Amino acid sequence: MSALTIFSDSDPSAPVWQSRDAEEIAGELGKISVRFERWQADRDLGDNPQPEQVIAAYQHEIDKLVAEKGYQSWDVISMRPDHEQREALRRKFLSEHTHGEDEVRFFVAGAGLFCLHLDGKIFQILCEKNDLISVPANTRHWFDMGGSPSFTAIRLFDNPEGWIAHFTGDAIADAYPRLGE
Repeated sequence: MSALTIFSDSDPSAPVWQSRDAEEIAGELGKISVRFERWQADRDLGDNPQPEQVIAAYQHEIDKLVAEKGYQSWDVISMRPDHEQREALRRKFLSEHTHGEDEVRFFVAGAGLFCLHLDGKIFQILCEKNDLISVPANTRHWFDMGGSPSFTAIRLFDNPEGWIAHFTGDAIADAYPRLGE
């Protein structure tokens, strides 16, 4: 089940707010201009779908976002516990960074933890199947896929080249809870 946990950015020991209610999560995240919605990832794609299958199954949702926001490209990221580079990719995503464009993800399977650093707080959003999240451009954040990652998400981009990260060099992510730990 999706969840939002908010911490002070100076105290990772105790959350200041938590909820598993999708409406409450959307309301809290809306205050910081983060879009969070529950969609329907209801297509049977099997255990390890090919990116083309995922795109074809959810083209109607992609088209809706493209019409609304003008995204120029999209792809699929899938990660499984047996992926050869899972540890290296996890370390990379766990480093705080920003993007010059919104980071948009629609989870069609599995889960991942987005952690946003703004307004003196850390917002940890557990995104699971059916969750759409859009993190505004230039928001400091990191992503934890867990030690045994298992997720498939559609990513949408303004930039045709796709995902371009600008790492902050701040080690703050090391102080906060991780997915599954």
